[in-house]
Amino acid sequence: MHMIDLLSRMSYMLLQGNMDKEVSAVVYDSRRIEPGCIFVCLPGAVTDGHIYAQQAIEKGASALVISHELDFTPSADTTILFVENPRLALAELSAAWFGHPAEKLVTIGVTGTKGKTTTTYMIRSILEAAGLSTGLIGTIEVICGQEHISAVNTTPESWLVQKYFADMVAAGNRYVVMEVSSQAMKLDRVAGFQFDYGIFTNLEEDHIGPGEHADMAEYIACKGKLFRQCAVGLVNADADYLEQVLQGHTCKVETFGIRNKADLGAEHIHRIHKPGYLGVEYDLTGLEQYHVRVDIPGDFTVYNSLAAIALCRHLGIRRESVLDALNTIQVKGRLEIVPTPGEYTLMIDYAHNAMSLEALLHNLRAYGPQRIICLFGCGGDRAKSRRYEMGEVSSRLADLTVVTSDNPRTEEPMAIINDILTGVAKADGAYVTIPDRKEAIRYCMEQGREGDVIVLAGKGHEDYQEINHVKYHMDERELIADIIAGR
Repeated sequence: MHMIDLLSRMSYMLLQGNMDKEVSAVVYDSRRIEPGCIFVCLPGAVTDGHIYAQQAIEKGASALVISHELDFTPSADTTILFVENPRLALAELSAAWFGHPAEKLVTIGVTGTKGKTTTTYMIRSILEAAGLSTGLIGTIEVICGQEHISAVNTTPESWLVQKYFADMVAAGNRYVVMEVSSQAMKLDRVAGFQFDYGIFTNLEEDHIGPGEHADMAEYIACKGKLFRQCAVGLVNADADYLEQVLQGHTCKVETFGIRNKADLGAEHIHRIHKPGYLGVEYDLTGLEQYHVRVDIPGDFTVYNSLAAIALCRHLGIRRESVLDALNTIQVKGRLEIVPTPGEYTLMIDYAHNAMSLEALLHNLRAYGPQRIICLFGCGGDRAKSRRYEMGEVSSRLADLTVVTSDNPRTEEPMAIINDILTGVAKADGAYVTIPDRKEAIRYCMEQGREGDVIVLAGKGHEDYQEINHVKYHMDERELIADIIAGR
């Protein structure tokens, strides 16, 4: 691509060289530098891309994008472009490099502390049920056409976002729904295009600390950026901090909710509980009016489905497609119910901190189970406070806590378990410790009685266990199948 065309929609200052040249690639990873590329020097949490600038020139890069002075004098034939924000520049360059693929798709972004994954899968399921080919980018995976790619980050780097968009266009996708994390907004990973629709699920104090957000104000501001980058915003009227999130918004806003007045609401909410099944049903009110049933439990399922329905109303999706999808949806590792021969209900969920575990157990308690059996562990090489907090929450809210191993990483599993037990002791719930996760699951299933709900928390969609920097295959669904089969 010619450099002039690549730069046509971005702001920059030409410091030296010329732009009458072809560009072979847009690169931000020093390991991918190639002759003729334009290398974007990204500042990072660990290292600064500017330290690779000289190496990029030596490897044949024809242009550098920089945001501060270099510590060497580049050759006169190297084009040097100065920008205020190199991450924004990377997003804009990437969009141009791939031919602005977002303009060939209907783009839907979902942000919020909780509910992003489930909401994106609900939306995709409905659109697919309506015959609308839809790509997805999220925590679990990326779906481009028929290809499923395991995800590394909730929202990938901007170059990869644009590549996925281009792949989706090539695969025949007409829509894309994606999770938009606050970090993605902070680091301009979804810059360079406008979303057609932005969705806000909720906001709670989370992701505050080193490497994430300096404080709650920054966290809220990053969430709010989506509503200055979309045409239509669909937001939870009951969410805390809604006014702050919408401050300065430039989009048309519609609301959904349960408690406060909203454009789309839910009444007569009824929880469904029978052996091997938990769900919820309600009457839709406001701009759409019909009865809805969702095969995922919890009040947050009502909110997530309202968000999906609000979006699909704008796209003119028929009611039948909405109901068919919601009646059959299951999201891997998100309140995922696994069939068993027992009279209890067994589910897998990604709840891996105290806030998400508390919300999960409160919602399950509302279904009136005979007992809640909660199995979980905590990751190694992470804050010990999470272990104490999760232990206390489970001991307080579950009838039986089964403490086991998660991803110990470089720590001893029993050391982590002992930290969890410190928290467990702060409440009065019954507990057992079984370090081997398969044996812990077997114990839960053997203890399960009619009306019980057993929740395996923490791993969710993950299919591995990390020990001493090595990831070993471990999928809880397979462990359950082995146990049922007597293996």
